[in-house]
Amino acid sequence: MKFFEKVAAGVLSFTVMLGAANTEAATPKVEKRVAINSASRLMTYYENNKKIAVYPLGLGKTYTPTPVGYFKILEKVINPTWIDPSDPEYEVPSGPGNPLGYRWMQIRGNYGIHGTNRPESIGGYVSNGCIRMLEKDVEELYKMVDVGTPVDITYNRVVVEKVEDGNVAYWIYPDGYGWQNIDVDYVNRWLEPYGVAPFESDSSIEEKIQTSDGQPTYIGKPYNIEVNGRRIDAVKANGKDFFAKAVVRDDINYLPVVPIAMALRTKLEWREGEATLKTKYGTVTGILKKNQIYCNADDAIILLNIDGGLQNVSDKPEDGKIFKFYTANNPLDKPAKPEKKSKTKKADKNKTAEIKADDKKSDEIKSDKKAKKDKKSKKDKKSKDKKVKDKKTKDTKSKDKKSDEK
Repeated sequence: MKFFEKVAAGVLSFTVMLGAANTEAATPKVEKRVAINSASRLMTYYENNKKIAVYPLGLGKTYTPTPVGYFKILEKVINPTWIDPSDPEYEVPSGPGNPLGYRWMQIRGNYGIHGTNRPESIGGYVSNGCIRMLEKDVEELYKMVDVGTPVDITYNRVVVEKVEDGNVAYWIYPDGYGWQNIDVDYVNRWLEPYGVAPFESDSSIEEKIQTSDGQPTYIGKPYNIEVNGRRIDAVKANGKDFFAKAVVRDDINYLPVVPIAMALRTKLEWREGEATLKTKYGTVTGILKKNQIYCNADDAIILLNIDGGLQNVSDKPEDGKIFKFYTANNPLDKPAKPEKKSKTKKADKNKTAEIKADDKKSDEIKSDKKAKKDKKSKKDKKSKDKKVKDKKTKDTKSKDKKSDEK
C-alpha cells in the first residue's frame, strides 16, 4: 500500500511540476530597455516598446561627459561601497554619506547608474560621467531591470513624440556639451515623418531654437487616410513632395487634397490668389501650409465626391483611429466601361435580334392580311349596298309602270 502511495505522490508531483513549466513557458517574455538622452538629462524605461517611466538625471560634467553608445547592465549591487577614483585607498561604506546612494548598476568599467546623497544635483551636468538618479527612482528602476537589460545613451537636442492623446509634440534642449548645432531645416526633418511639419511655421521653430527651454510644443494630431478601402500614401507632383496625413488641430480636420485627388484620378486646380480648390465636382476654400495644400474634411464631399470621417481602426481602442472615406453617388462620374462579352453571349444577342426581326416580319404579314381582309370586307359591303340600291330602284320603276297601265 505504501508503495502505491509513493508512486501516486510521485505522479502528482510530476504533474504539478509539468503544469508549472507549461505556465512559465506560456508567459510572454518582456522586452526591457533603458534609453538616456544626455541633452535632455532624462531616462526613459520601456517594456515591449511601451513607455513605463521617465526619470530626471544628473550626468557627467562638460569635461567628464557621460559616454554615448549602446551598453547593457553588467552588474547590480545593493548598498554599494564608494571608492574615490582619485584615491583608490579611500572608501565610503553604504550609508547617508555614500555618493552612490543605496543602488548601483554597472554599464561599463567605472560607469554606472546609481543613487545619490545630493538630490539637488539631479538635472545638471555634475558627475564624473556616471548617471545619477534620485534615490526613490533608482530603487524603483533597480527592481524592474535585469542584468543584461540594454542601456542606450544618445545626445539629441530635438525630441519629437506622439503623446497619449495622439498629439505630436516636440522639445528642443540646450546644447549642454556643445556637441550639436541645429537649424530650422534640421527640426523640420524630425517633424516630417509625423506629417505635422506644415503646421509649425519656420519662424516659430527658429524662436524655439533660440529659447531651447526643453518645454513641449504641441502641433496637432495626425491620422492615416483610407479612400474606398485603399491607404493614401505620400506622392510627388510637379517636383514637390506632398504628405498624406490628415491633421486635427484647433478642432479643424485638415485633409491633404493632392494625394487623394491623384488616387481618385481627379483633376485638381489650386488657385493660390483666390485660395480656392476646384474639381469637376465643385469649388471650396483651400489652405496652404508650407507648400502643402489642404481643405477642411467637411468639404471633401463637395471637392472630391467622397464622404466619411474619423473612425476607429478596429474594435480595440489601442489600435487608434483613421479617416475613412467612400465615393458618393454623383451623376458627374463617368459610367464604368462595360465588360467585354464572350462570343457565346454575342451569338445569343444576334439570335435574339433575329427572333425579334422574325417577330417584326410576322407582325407585318399579319398586318397585311388584316388590311386585305378589311379591304375585301369593305368592298363586299359596298357591292351589297349597290345591289340593294339597284333592287330598290327596279322595284320603284316597276311600281310606277304598273301605275301607268292602270
